[in-house]
Amino acid sequence: MSDSLEFSPKSCWEVYGGEADLAAMDALAARYIDFISTCKTERETIDYVVERLRAAGYTTNFGHDAVYRVFRGKTIFIARKGRRALSQGMRLLGAHADTPRIDLKQRPLYESCGVGQAKTHYYGGIRKHQWFSRPLALHGVIVRQDGSVVKVNIGEDPGDPVFAIADLLPHLAQNQAKQVLAEAFEAEKMNIILGHRPADAPQAEAAVEGKATEGGKAAGETAAKDKIKRRVLELLHAKYGVCEEDLYSAELQVVPAGPARTVGLDGALIGGYGQDDRICCFAALEAMLDAADAADAEPEYTRTLLLWDKEEIGSEGSTGAKSRFFEYCVEDLIQAWSPAARFSDVMLNTKAVSADVHGALDPDYQDLHEKLNAATIGYGPCFCKFTGHRGKYEANDAHPEYVGWLRGVLNAAGVPWQMAELGRVDLGGGGTVAMYLAAYGMDIIDFGPAILAMHSPFELSSKADLYATVKAYRAFLTA
Repeated sequence: MSDSLEFSPKSCWEVYGGEADLAAMDALAARYIDFISTCKTERETIDYVVERLRAAGYTTNFGHDAVYRVFRGKTIFIARKGRRALSQGMRLLGAHADTPRIDLKQRPLYESCGVGQAKTHYYGGIRKHQWFSRPLALHGVIVRQDGSVVKVNIGEDPGDPVFAIADLLPHLAQNQAKQVLAEAFEAEKMNIILGHRPADAPQAEAAVEGKATEGGKAAGETAAKDKIKRRVLELLHAKYGVCEEDLYSAELQVVPAGPARTVGLDGALIGGYGQDDRICCFAALEAMLDAADAADAEPEYTRTLLLWDKEEIGSEGSTGAKSRFFEYCVEDLIQAWSPAARFSDVMLNTKAVSADVHGALDPDYQDLHEKLNAATIGYGPCFCKFTGHRGKYEANDAHPEYVGWLRGVLNAAGVPWQMAELGRVDLGGGGTVAMYLAAYGMDIIDFGPAILAMHSPFELSSKADLYATVKAYRAFLTA
């Protein structure tokens, strides 16, 4: 029981103000900044995780005690065997590796008004106006018909060109300025500028153009007309050995170009793209791999970490939390580690955390929050007891018994924490993977650091919150 009748969240800067903690905090932040600077897609995130797991001795052979399994390059299941039987449940952390972004359409390339462009379709909850007139990079994969995969990354190296979506000049934007924000920016006009210089000479053959034609014209005729588009294709062919038809089997994402940075004169904030939810992916992995305590060489309970895809569009598809990938992995884990265990017992006895970020109280828009139940950046990871919207529709609502247990875990570990909901009742709301795991009967709650400017191309997090979140996830996994 607390010594005080009242409770107030504690600032992480006060809890971790010693020299040793501050040095460890800076070292962790430096690794994190490198991570989010290089891992801007779910595939890149999973590749990073696999590299770390292999270095730590994890294997894809479920006969071992530290295992992982990747699905479609975008989702990963990780498990470390505990002393207790699987039937007594697991400690599970679940986060998502996808982020709001702009995708290229399957047939993207065209030219108009002296520039070569690519058609796009945005992914997840973006605010369209934030993506105009800023440097953009192109990440993803192109798959040839023989099955070979080409990784694409243009715009991150200092010597690379970048891309952009041109904004409308204010001199001609009077009518646009009168529109409501949701209607002023049309998705079909969010086209990426890829080039400007035309090809040196028309090509009659179709080697680079591929088999696709326009309006029944031969490939050579199309190339002769669309010289800028042709030049773009020539450059892609020279760099990656692909043709236009290959783009039909591509997954190309447009993301903000450039590295993450520290923000503010004190460098106490971290600014960068994709912190929802890669800050939780990173923190959960750090906690999972932290084996500095020799006594923890074999954990009490089996620890599992899941990084999903597609959370930002409702957790759909074969790589989202609605899929059965998690079930298949647990079934194989039971067969390898505890054949007598029942799947239902494992699920019902599992304690889980949906490791996802929370919207921080914005100093300029405080009226959108109910301050007594709002998260403050720098005050530790935030419990969100229920998600959903309006009257808690489509929500996971954590049981108070579980909340009480988690409070005890964090208080015993000396980790600062807070609890909040996302915005005022009739104004806010959102969804996470929590309700899909709750369907198995396990205890689960959303828990992660508060973020400013969430879903923007440049989100802000606190170094201190990152440090506290790793400690919080570690305390949960070892409880």
